[in-house]
Amino acid sequence: MKTRKTMKLACAALAAVMTMGVVVGCGGNSAKNYAENNTEYVIGASGPLTGGASVYGVAVRNSAAMAVEEINAAGGLNGVNFKFVMMDDAHDATKVAANYANLYEGGMQVSLGCVTTKPCLEFKGYAKDDNVFSLTPSASGDDVVKDADNMFQMCFTDSGQGAEAAKFVKETYPDKNVKLGVLYKSGDDYSPGLYNNFKASLGDDWTMTVASFTDDSEFASQVQTLKDCEFLFMPIYYTPAKNFMIQAKGKVANNAIYFGCDGFDGIDSIKGFDITAIPQEVSMLSHFNSKATEGKAKEFVDKYNAKYTSAADAGTLNQFGAAAYDSVYAIYDAMKKAVADGKSIPANVAPSDLCEILKEVFHSSDFSVTGATGTNIKWNEDGTVNKTAVKYVIKSAN
Repeated sequence: MKTRKTMKLACAALAAVMTMGVVVGCGGNSAKNYAENNTEYVIGASGPLTGGASVYGVAVRNSAAMAVEEINAAGGLNGVNFKFVMMDDAHDATKVAANYANLYEGGMQVSLGCVTTKPCLEFKGYAKDDNVFSLTPSASGDDVVKDADNMFQMCFTDSGQGAEAAKFVKETYPDKNVKLGVLYKSGDDYSPGLYNNFKASLGDDWTMTVASFTDDSEFASQVQTLKDCEFLFMPIYYTPAKNFMIQAKGKVANNAIYFGCDGFDGIDSIKGFDITAIPQEVSMLSHFNSKATEGKAKEFVDKYNAKYTSAADAGTLNQFGAAAYDSVYAIYDAMKKAVADGKSIPANVAPSDLCEILKEVFHSSDFSVTGATGTNIKWNEDGTVNKTAVKYVIKSAN
């Protein structure tokens, strides 16, 4: 059935095409679901393959593609292969409508949603209307899964990360004998949520120095505010974090700890940035260790490093990719379980029908996944993930 939402998507896609000088017919109809013509299962996604957040998007693309290749090499699902299609949104939510339309018209039956939160909130509306099952590896905003039973996360939510960071601080400094600071970015869809939940989970009996910013490049006043802190919680992305660290060098104590969440991932691989020149410890809360020496995480690391060796892929081994790899396998494992339980999932299964099947499996008590980002991974009724977070030291103090 064609909806007003998909009609709007078709027009958005048409507008994008017309700006390139190509004329196509619209006729006022919606973006059509072409899954009925599929000969393989299509997984779609939107993410930043260009721009400042591209290290996240490229990691997701590479890792998801690697998982699909492995699954197909093993025979797919009862002989039916999978196909992964990802479109570039450059971390720009205004590009999502056209991306979703193109993916849906291309026969997308299940998705990894978007890589980052703001675009994923846009994607969510379209996927909810069409009842497309979406398991995002890395869009951590709490609202990503709110009021949408088709939306699931492989990553921790922002509130979950904030609470886990507070738990780590309380366990590390039980006597509160630390000068605690926070640096967050006001006005975006990521940082304030982590900070607010960190503060709430820590409790009113803790004292902290707080600085916020809107400009990712200039931190003179924030450095001055935070220069005496010994533990700096920084729920921000790696680009502003890198800029703060550079500008704080020689001003913030060398024995201070910079502690971030998933936004820190990739900071040690930024071109032109030598993290070893930063004297402080740089750590993050994570569900993945890129230096793992055993288990599924090491298997993933070894395969990724062997497969992606080009200069363009440098620095893209991170938890975003590991979570995407696990997400593809989670979808595959859920489909495999459903078939074993007697469900029919033909190659041309309608996205809405597949969504209902996958929701049932993901919510079942006997379904879990073990992968690069955790063991016995399960999902809560609200679509949030249930697994363990750990502190990962990106760089020790000099």
